[in-house]
Amino acid sequence: MMGSGKLQVEHLSAYYGKRRAIEDISLGFPEKAVSAIIGPSGCGKSTLIRCLNRLHETLPRTRVEGRILLDGTDILEVDPIQVRRRVGMVFQRPNPFVTMSIYDNVSVALRFNGRHSRDEIDRAVIRSLQQAALWEEVKDRVDAPAMSLSGGQQQRLCIARALAAEPEVLLMDEPCSALDPVATAKIESLVKDLKNTYTVIIVTHNMQQAGRVADHTAFLYLGKLVEYGPTEDLFERPKEKLTEQYITGRFG
Repeated sequence: MMGSGKLQVEHLSAYYGKRRAIEDISLGFPEKAVSAIIGPSGCGKSTLIRCLNRLHETLPRTRVEGRILLDGTDILEVDPIQVRRRVGMVFQRPNPFVTMSIYDNVSVALRFNGRHSRDEIDRAVIRSLQQAALWEEVKDRVDAPAMSLSGGQQQRLCIARALAAEPEVLLMDEPCSALDPVATAKIESLVKDLKNTYTVIIVTHNMQQAGRVADHTAFLYLGKLVEYGPTEDLFERPKEKLTEQYITGRFG
């Protein structure tokens, strides 16, 4: 299950205090593809994805063992700020900066990274909103409050904000769980487009969603990696009995 890829996890374990949330996981996430992480609640999906840009260790009494290689460099030995510039994150619920406009929500990442030219920032904001499939809906009101957007638009704004920093990898932790079916469909379409430019890793509780958007899928259970491979193979020809039981709804 080692594999290879843009982002490579080797014998990764993560702890909350003495409790081990994920255990000895090894897999590779292919470049410019969508990889899904599925499994029942509490199986370690969110812990795994939070390790991939070193957010896990921001919580008290946490630690990580193993290696996480980005283009061959162990990100556990690199400044976390530098890691998060290369590995962006979109969370379960939309979290725009409530006191900022649509424009400022996107431009804040650019200013944080040392961009101060108004023309340069303008171009980057437009590019990011276009990449997030939001520009046509907001181009006439970019100075409006971010909170004036619908829930689905707010989530796409958060995607635009993550893309503004020009990451190489985009992590998405159940990005559609708080959205209605129409907004979910827009995010799924966007995810499929984004893989042309980025390596995308998405945690989802929705197996049908994994089937629709992911090229590869990892199934986690009780903190362990049970099976990982091409999505079609995992769903139609699972190698492990536990995988078959999960995708046929016998538990979870």
